[in-house]
Amino acid sequence: MTALRAAVIGVGYLGNFHAQKYAGLDDVELVGVVDSDAARAAEVAAACGCQPFTDYRELIGQVDAVSVVVPTQYHHQVARDFLAAGVHVLIEKPITVTIEQADELIALADARGLVVQVGHLERFNPVMMAAEQVLDTPLFVESVRIAPFKPRGTDVNVVLDLMIHDIEIIQHLVRSKVARIDAIGAPVFTGEEDIANARIAFENGCVANVTASRISLKSERKMRIFQRDAYLTLDFQNKKVLVAKRGAGELLPGIPNVQVTEQELGQSDPLLSEISSFVEAIRSGRQPQVSGRDGRMALETALKINHSLNRIHP
Repeated sequence: MTALRAAVIGVGYLGNFHAQKYAGLDDVELVGVVDSDAARAAEVAAACGCQPFTDYRELIGQVDAVSVVVPTQYHHQVARDFLAAGVHVLIEKPITVTIEQADELIALADARGLVVQVGHLERFNPVMMAAEQVLDTPLFVESVRIAPFKPRGTDVNVVLDLMIHDIEIIQHLVRSKVARIDAIGAPVFTGEEDIANARIAFENGCVANVTASRISLKSERKMRIFQRDAYLTLDFQNKKVLVAKRGAGELLPGIPNVQVTEQELGQSDPLLSEISSFVEAIRSGRQPQVSGRDGRMALETALKINHSLNRIHP
């Protein structure tokens, strides 16, 4: 099998991990890494056994696939240049700044038969895979994603930084169009919202209550999903799934027989799974697990939430 030639554009905190995963795959040749900081590019390249670059355009013609892990405002430009050159692209979330930019990338990929995958990492969390075996039709979803403040990621507000993970998961599970959104939030440590809550009503009747904060004293990534005769608690951080399901008969008159099971799924490597899935989509010609259209849909909802926030804090 011919090795897939890959590169990582942007090797800050997250891009460095992308480079490590590519370098460890047997069927992939990591050709190079790119960063505007030449010293950083050289450091990561030396660790991963590839060449450093400061201009991503130097890699056009030398690679088959790239991860784009630059700040969000550059996603569109970098991804567009590689797609136009016939290169498959994995873009970190959010896919782009605007819907129009996302549409352009998707159309470009479709026209050239290329893969665009978006880095919604939680879709590769084993918690998601376990939950999907039990889930039927969600009726109500409650999610909380909170974390201590870190300067990394503050080029966007908390909706596009953290909440968008849960938005994408919820839309993937509910599979219905958004009917209405109400949101509230506040800027605390930055000039953008650092904490936000959104109530998302879907056309099929499901409602999601979504909270995200990047100014908390602890980290937590949990989701509760209620459907007829069962509810699930998903702990993405600790890799646990609890299912409370109504069984046959009653424990006592008027008290349902509720069966509770809990799975501890152990450690995993979602980023390696994500990149391996990207490589497999390229080789097989199938749609990626998180497509450009999935990323676009999550972005569209996140921007609607921001629009609702702006009505409160113009």
